[in-house]
Amino acid sequence: MTMPRVIENATTDQPARNASDQGGPITPRTEWPEALRQATLEVFSTMVGATPDASSAVSPVPVASESEDPSVTSYVTGMIGIAGALRAVFSMRCSDQTATMIASQMLGISVEESAAQKFDAIGEICNMIAGHFKHKVGHGFSCTLTVPSVVAGGNYSIHCLEKGERIEFSIRYGGEAVLIKLDIRG
Repeated sequence: MTMPRVIENATTDQPARNASDQGGPITPRTEWPEALRQATLEVFSTMVGATPDASSAVSPVPVASESEDPSVTSYVTGMIGIAGALRAVFSMRCSDQTATMIASQMLGISVEESAAQKFDAIGEICNMIAGHFKHKVGHGFSCTLTVPSVVAGGNYSIHCLEKGERIEFSIRYGGEAVLIKLDIRG
């Protein structure tokens, strides 16, 4: 049985690393809301082929109980944890109809066909936004992401047990609100 070789300093199959990923400057927390907003818009533009309206205010707030935004139907919520130098939970909440539209545009299939793929699509969008955000703030290789989880249903709220800070804003996609949250710990 042969063991796989470890090739040090290989130039192929290695992720590109910038100065911030190698211990360089970390973006100040005051700039994280804008970094999250930009990561969200870039992922939607690239993966969904649409630029949502993100004119809502972006500001960090202390974490309290789940906010009740009546413009967001609490039907589909994708969540992903960030662990390491940055500890946080990213979540994206939208209506079932919006989740289906996102899957349709992302996969280039009809709305009818995309209904079965909406949960995977929301999980993947969360994965990409969280990954893009951690790179933007300089924690690209010092953090890992969990496997995305997607919750569907009617009357639920999400509560983080540890105190921290929340970055929260909504975007408009397909005429409906999509709530974006990052609950930061420590």
